[in-house]
Amino acid sequence: MKPQFSGVSKSVRALQLISDKDVKIVDVPAPAEPGEGEVQLRIKVVALNHIDVWGWRGMAFAKRKLPMAVGAEASGEVIKLGPGVSGLKSGQLVSIYGAQTCGLCEPCVEGRDNLCEHVSGVHGFHIDGFAREIINMPARLLVPAPPGVDDVAAALAPVTFGTVEHMLFDNAKLKSGETILIHAGGSGIGSAAIQLAKNIGCTIITTVGSDEKIEKCKELGADHVINYVDDRFEGRVRKITKKQGVDVVFEHVGVDTWQGSMLCMKRGARLVTCGSTSGVSTSMNLMMLFQRQLKLLGSFGCRMENMADAMHKMAKGQVAPVIDCEIEFGDLAPALERMQNRKVFGKIIMRLS
Repeated sequence: MKPQFSGVSKSVRALQLISDKDVKIVDVPAPAEPGEGEVQLRIKVVALNHIDVWGWRGMAFAKRKLPMAVGAEASGEVIKLGPGVSGLKSGQLVSIYGAQTCGLCEPCVEGRDNLCEHVSGVHGFHIDGFAREIINMPARLLVPAPPGVDDVAAALAPVTFGTVEHMLFDNAKLKSGETILIHAGGSGIGSAAIQLAKNIGCTIITTVGSDEKIEKCKELGADHVINYVDDRFEGRVRKITKKQGVDVVFEHVGVDTWQGSMLCMKRGARLVTCGSTSGVSTSMNLMMLFQRQLKLLGSFGCRMENMADAMHKMAKGQVAPVIDCEIEFGDLAPALERMQNRKVFGKIIMRLS
């Protein structure tokens, strides 16, 4: 039986990155009573992301202090409310925003959380993450899970589904009836993008790295699945669209797919990107960019409203988490190796309670 905590224990377990590729379970002091505007949470589920791979490999592009608790995406159960907190109650399930924003600047006040002017960093990458049994968090960074959303689904709202909501609907303005190319359909955000785009009636073309992922993507709603190892995806996309190209490209791979993605875009199309797992620098045909009036959109993180929207769709059964496997608390390194080698389909999750 897993231990239960009342919030008064002297120590709790945390999964810490000690040095590059060295992750250990350690005992850390339990948090104090929640302060003004804070909530004490028991972490339920942590979901793994490529940002965890980057941090584990020493690729944090800002100053950080090790050891540091890992985990950028999680759900939690409310234990205690600090003074001044309303709208939450003990035992409630919440999804946790992945960055420590200030809550005071103009973007924060306007609900553009991922454009905070004084953000302290991303949890699990720059600052302590969520792989701790108990944690105190500002109440303003918690989004209540609606009925019908469990702790796994709530854990996937901040990054997996929230990022995609922001990319597709805030930035790319994806509309019903459009055709979209989604790269790496077997990834966490790729599997979410297929479902969210299908939910509004889009035609979906996706790429995968192995034949075993083809049928799985079709089951999620993909109309055409291309194994990019065997075929040049840009050529296949041109054939599928009768040389017209797609309305939107969902990019997060980077160098390996960038040039081909540009060739897949119809006149006036939009490319939205949130990642660069295959490299951060590339070249581009500028004449193609302006002559075809293409739109390139950068996207990072999400707004808390995106998390709420995603969980609302999950509650209604319109989309659902795709889970590759569940690992034990502490078995992080093999899981990150699996992610780095692109062996996963969907998400790897780690349950804490």
